[in-house]
Amino acid sequence: MHGFKETFPSSLKSPIFLSDEEGPVPRLLGPRTTSPSRQKTIKTKPRGLDEETKVLTTFPKSLTSEIQLDESVWAHLPDDLQTEILARVPPFLLFRLRPVCKRWNLILNDSGFISAHSRVPVHGPCLLTFWRNPSSQLSILSIPLRTWFKMPFGFLPEWVFWLVGSSGGLVCFTGFDGSTFKTLICNLLTQTWRILPRMHHNQQRQLILVKSNNGTGYKVIAASEICGDSKTVPIEVYDSRTDTWSLHDTMPAVSLCSSKMAFCDSRLYLETLNPIGLMVYQVDKGKWDYIPAKFPRSLLDGYLVSGAKGRLFLVGRVGIYSTLQSMRIWELDHGKRVWTEITRMPPRHFRSLLRLSAERFECFGQGNLICFTSWNQGKGLLYDVEKKTWSWIMGPAVQLCNSQVCFYEPRFDTVV
Repeated sequence: MHGFKETFPSSLKSPIFLSDEEGPVPRLLGPRTTSPSRQKTIKTKPRGLDEETKVLTTFPKSLTSEIQLDESVWAHLPDDLQTEILARVPPFLLFRLRPVCKRWNLILNDSGFISAHSRVPVHGPCLLTFWRNPSSQLSILSIPLRTWFKMPFGFLPEWVFWLVGSSGGLVCFTGFDGSTFKTLICNLLTQTWRILPRMHHNQQRQLILVKSNNGTGYKVIAASEICGDSKTVPIEVYDSRTDTWSLHDTMPAVSLCSSKMAFCDSRLYLETLNPIGLMVYQVDKGKWDYIPAKFPRSLLDGYLVSGAKGRLFLVGRVGIYSTLQSMRIWELDHGKRVWTEITRMPPRHFRSLLRLSAERFECFGQGNLICFTSWNQGKGLLYDVEKKTWSWIMGPAVQLCNSQVCFYEPRFDTVV
């Protein structure tokens, strides 16, 4: 376990925009030359943060003159009320406020603040990007704030190499310490981490991190080997409450379609080619099941993506020739055990995201959002299943290019 250090996340200089499908892609934030009276650009450098550029809107004098702060009132704000206010500050912005006074600097050690923070609505979806070679870089895109933040990474061991995923404020990394495969769980905001015990079959495995909904702990599910025969390795499940790995049943003799998995409604889903369909492992019951859901015709590559309320999606390219390809999303009808198409990526978005027919892309989801990233071009695209809208992730392309990416939920109250 490692304690919190006095390092702060820094906001990157290039802001981002989330542009809807309708209308042209907007330009990046910046001072407008056509109307300099409406906006102005200022540079600020809070203690502990790199210099950043912001755009502020200038309000009419009639509005700003009516806002008066009475020092006799605000200077004596009760501590419990201050705590409630600070608990509602976006987690990334809270680091800027800590140098204000001694009490605020130690706010993360305040049990009252942690309790208040756990009761407020979550910050909203974020994207976590991790780049290891040639130099380590860890950045977070806050979608509600539309801003990139560069996170400190030096508190983790040097052997950390792969980003597995994130759940409930925790992030899972793996790597080789010498010849030993290791798994690490951390909270990036509090900079606390834990190295998990060795698995019974301690090879490089496909892992999924799952945070318990009732806040009593988390689990890490180890499925097939990345390089090896998956039929010879049983499922292993780590439980943080007991700090042990438990052995489960070995997967039946099948041919996996890909190494991509999805965890949805306490079930682990894997694509199979022989027989065609899905292998499902019920973690709570320790039981394997088979769903004969045939893949759509001409499917070139598919990703299983878990959604909100137990929904399971299949995302992939369809077509034979490069000019006939398209990106589509299907949802599994659990009753009929078939894939039902729900939408297609607009052609202009598909051509912009993947310019080459064989270009690599990644796809993952959280809640109602599905994210597409281009491996070579550094582009990102979001689809909201409920709103049925497409939004581009604009900004520094280096954050998405050749990076390992996943959704992330910033939480101070999650314990590793």
